[in-house]
Amino acid sequence: MSGRSVAIRTLSLAEIGTLVDWAAEEGWNPGLHDAVAFQAADPQGFLGAFVKDQMVAGISSVDYGGFGFIGLYICRADMRGQGYGRAVWDAGMARLANATVGLDGVPAQQSNYRSMGFVPAYRTYRFSGRLDAKGSPSGLGEVEPHLLPALGEFDRRFFPAARPAFLERWVARPHIALVQVGAAGIQGYGVARECREGFKIGPLFALDETTATNLLAALCARCPGEVHIDVPEGQGEFADRLLKAGFSRGFETARMYRGPAPDVDGAGIFGVSTLELG
Repeated sequence: MSGRSVAIRTLSLAEIGTLVDWAAEEGWNPGLHDAVAFQAADPQGFLGAFVKDQMVAGISSVDYGGFGFIGLYICRADMRGQGYGRAVWDAGMARLANATVGLDGVPAQQSNYRSMGFVPAYRTYRFSGRLDAKGSPSGLGEVEPHLLPALGEFDRRFFPAARPAFLERWVARPHIALVQVGAAGIQGYGVARECREGFKIGPLFALDETTATNLLAALCARCPGEVHIDVPEGQGEFADRLLKAGFSRGFETARMYRGPAPDVDGAGIFGVSTLELG
């Protein structure tokens, strides 16, 4: 580093908010209320590098218990090239040393992540637009608190670890959380959150494409603006449906893992939760 003393420590809620603001400045379009839900996922999982009590770099290094996720890896623009980003990266990876670690990497950084032991699992594409709702299917409604235990079990089919504290915050207002319930239980759910530009949908988990489409349309009806959703490349028919409805396809990322890839039901992942926390 440049000879200045650097301290690495856990971020406060306000400092997580600053890191999210940096993400907005980078053009990542985070949610307006991300910081509180992000911290709930792992209160010790957000680290910053500080020089003279000023944060110069940050990272999310969230430990879900046997599975970790890296995101929000940002060095302040005026402090780049001095080793501060690498210092906070090393600290974030160190706290996940015994876990499989995931991240979503943009194409320009994927070779760098490969050199650090990450292996691509699949690509994800950003789709932006709106889907018109054609009626309201029976059993589709808002996520109520009494559904949280069952929702957590359903979520675990598609996410590599249980995340009850995060979900409790993520499905709460002002986010918009909808669930489809049938005779056999939960068939799908989705969450929309307002961002700097439009709304992001995620997760969108469902047992079939019809349920996923109905949930997405219902979420769009409740979002007064353009929606964005990150769709795994394996959902080709769903992606085609979005394109036919007028969605545009934007940038791509690659989900990458260091360690064994988690065993989840990929067929039911129609939209990833977030690019920051997995």
